[in-house]
Amino acid sequence: QVQLVESGGGSVQAGGSLRLSCAASGSIFRIHVMGWYRQAPGKQRELVATVTSGSRINYADSVKGRFTISRDNAKNTVYLQMNSLKPEDTAVYYCNVDVATATSAYLSVWGQGTLVTVSS
Repeated sequence: QVQLVESGGGSVQAGGSLRLSCAASGSIFRIHVMGWYRQAPGKQRELVATVTSGSRINYADSVKGRFTISRDNAKNTVYLQMNSLKPEDTAVYYCNVDVATATSAYLSVWGQGTLVTVSS
């Protein structure tokens, strides 16, 4: 079983910064991809950023140049540094990891979500 614990959400004014963290624990053999997604009210969940085990990074166009994703493999943790936040960044942010366990070569796990609110 794999668990994700997210932290770092909150409220900030436009132009401000927040840092999200997501730590994975449990019966993990290997973590393939770690990423962040978000879902704004009334909208579908969308990709924000992902980072592979080979450090290949992908960003949504809407956050390029403002957000930075990183991972600490020793801690099984992924971070999302969010700068120059805009009101349209307001959403619930979800951590997602694709892992290999002793019983599954590929398992996709979601965090519980953390709310980010950006006021104008």
